[in-house]
Amino acid sequence: MPYLPLNRRHFMKLGAGIGALAGLSPLTSAHAATDRPADLTEWSALTLSDAIRKGEVGCREVMTAYLDRIERLNPTYNAIVSLQPRETLLDEADRADSELVKGQYRGWMHGFPHAVKDLAATAGILTTKGSPLFSQWVPDHDDIFVERIRAAGAILIGKTNTPEFGLGSQTYNPVHGATRNAWDPSLCAGGSSGGAAVALATRMLPVADGSDMMGSLRNPAAFNNVFGFRPSQGRVPRGPNGEMFYQQLGYQGPMGRDVADAARLLATMAGFDHRVPMSLSTDTSRFAAPLDTQLAGVKVGWLGDFDGYLSLESGILALCEKGLVTFEQQGATVEPTQPDFSMPELWQTWLTLRHFLIAGGTRELYAKPENRAQMKPELIWEIEGGHTLSGLDVYRASSARSRWYQALDQMFEHYDVLALPTAQVFPFDVDIHWPEQIAGKSMDTYHRWMEVVIPGTLAGCPVANVPVGFDERGPPMGIQLIGRMKEDLKVLQIAHAYTRASGLFQQHPDITA
Repeated sequence: MPYLPLNRRHFMKLGAGIGALAGLSPLTSAHAATDRPADLTEWSALTLSDAIRKGEVGCREVMTAYLDRIERLNPTYNAIVSLQPRETLLDEADRADSELVKGQYRGWMHGFPHAVKDLAATAGILTTKGSPLFSQWVPDHDDIFVERIRAAGAILIGKTNTPEFGLGSQTYNPVHGATRNAWDPSLCAGGSSGGAAVALATRMLPVADGSDMMGSLRNPAAFNNVFGFRPSQGRVPRGPNGEMFYQQLGYQGPMGRDVADAARLLATMAGFDHRVPMSLSTDTSRFAAPLDTQLAGVKVGWLGDFDGYLSLESGILALCEKGLVTFEQQGATVEPTQPDFSMPELWQTWLTLRHFLIAGGTRELYAKPENRAQMKPELIWEIEGGHTLSGLDVYRASSARSRWYQALDQMFEHYDVLALPTAQVFPFDVDIHWPEQIAGKSMDTYHRWMEVVIPGTLAGCPVANVPVGFDERGPPMGIQLIGRMKEDLKVLQIAHAYTRASGLFQQHPDITA
């Protein structure tokens, strides 16, 4: 006899039994009566997880609600790609419900619909990397963090859109097209985790993963008023890949509608894996614990625009400084400060290391002329820049990066976090590939307009984007909080306290489509 899914009323009756079988506290009427939005896609990831675990809502009901929302909104925003067949996903949700009835609880994401960023390998699900060269690639394996998300109970419904090979903070590619901003579909979503950020902001996913080499967890989070977190170098193991030692700039991390949801996902993604020798060994349960802390006594160093070095669109500094007032109102100290380092040298360091890593990672693809013909110009520019480098060039850049780390580490003797804007421009027209000018200054590369994010990347330190407000024309913006190496939990706690004080994370697009 085929399995017949239980409806919500049945799950309410079985809640205590399921909790007991899974070693969890039983359902109480007080919990069931708590105020929640009528639309469960509006629930936080942690609220949804708790409701599924306690039997207050069934996995099929959750999956149906999210698929209905995706069907309604995704044609406009194009955040989720390679969506799996509806009946297949509902069958998986039924199995998840059946497991709960049997007392088999796989983890906090049990029955969650989840879409993985389209740069990461997902077994059995198309993984294009936004490139025609991978438009038919269906991996036979998962990346390590995807293995962990599946093991926590998530049901993979598809992928989230990304730029071609993740290059550039504008999510468009020739395979799936462009992803549009959650607050204004005529604007861009940021990137490269643009699909993930928009899916969160439009409530098409409860929580999302992303990756970040040049602000890809931060910039789209700022552009869509959600939380993005780039963990400390090595916190989330990469791959498995063919090269495991030199690539220390790009990492996966969590995104969430609020800090607590993202921290819970980090607890799933993080931790040592023997296949990745540079990954960090840590007690990941600390990220799943409550983040409550006080901002009183916290010291924030305000980097601003690096003493006029960076060009910023009008209004961004004012919004960020308004956010810093929130810190001060909660008892924190905010001081303007500058690192003892040449910012032009930091940019040249970035160009060298980025050329080196991208050229190395794509060398076999580039070697074939027919492949080069299908690569976007920005990728070819990166690769060919790498071909001009010597080993000594790379060593010098690594030495400069080391000095930059030391410069920031000295600042952390005095400050708990360093703050600076998340982006140099507000979200721009979705049909523009990248801004060629900011405040009258020409951008000399396709990514110069994103220079504000490289200080955090090159330090290898944990960096959070927190919402900081909205431009008078409507689009959102964020502020980066950089913490000391391996102090991920501290950054998350400070970000959590700030977002609770500002309340900005609670604002989301009023979508009537």
